[in-house]
Amino acid sequence: MPELRASALVDAPVPVVAGALLDTSLITGFGVRVPGPLLCLGDVLTGPFGVRLTVTRADLSGVSAAGDFLELHTDLVATGAGTMVVDRVAWTSVRGVVGRFADVAVGRGMALRVLEKRSALLARRCEELRAARVVVGAAIVRDGRLLAQQRSYPESHAGQWELPGGRVEPGEKPADALVRECVEELGVSVVVGEQVGPDVPLKEDLVLRIFAAELAGGEPEALEHNAVRWLTAGELPGLDWLPADRVLVPALQELLN
Repeated sequence: MPELRASALVDAPVPVVAGALLDTSLITGFGVRVPGPLLCLGDVLTGPFGVRLTVTRADLSGVSAAGDFLELHTDLVATGAGTMVVDRVAWTSVRGVVGRFADVAVGRGMALRVLEKRSALLARRCEELRAARVVVGAAIVRDGRLLAQQRSYPESHAGQWELPGGRVEPGEKPADALVRECVEELGVSVVVGEQVGPDVPLKEDLVLRIFAAELAGGEPEALEHNAVRWLTAGELPGLDWLPADRVLVPALQELLN
């Protein structure tokens, strides 16, 4: 299987670059049809000439998608100067002289041009996300279970599930905002830990950033939502999450496991 590799250094931390890779606007310009605005594990991507790829990885380590004849892999490596983005494209070639010519003259040239353009788009999107406003969320874990809350509004999202949290106010630190939001939404105080998963793009200038958290006391109540629920790692994929929270399911499962 022929393979093409390319790499580029992006001046942004891994969570930002990993989040930018989830933004499907980076690939729709190449004629790829996607289910939604964010890449999610299991999504099926449809490209030119009937190419179909299934997303097999979308986390802090990068993104992968594979089909019958084509594989795409983007790996992320943290360095002292930013994040190294390593792209790998592999495809099944036609045998014989014609096949070898197509690999060199068509396949490799086309793949290289696409990767170069995508690299420029990725760098620009990372700049936007680094300057974006932040919505924080709490991955509260107790006894191997994760706390989720069910939305009651707006009508378009009523009944769906999300992690507790909200917007960081001007001049407020993300950890302080998360403590405040948990008191307002759940009636409990939390101790905020490390970031979980990538920054998830919500809008051009807004990202969702999740932090691990522990209860500092009290029992969570649904003060502003329909319900709260403690979930095992195995229950996470089957829940009707908000789109941005669904992207984080692999990272949340890893946190619980």
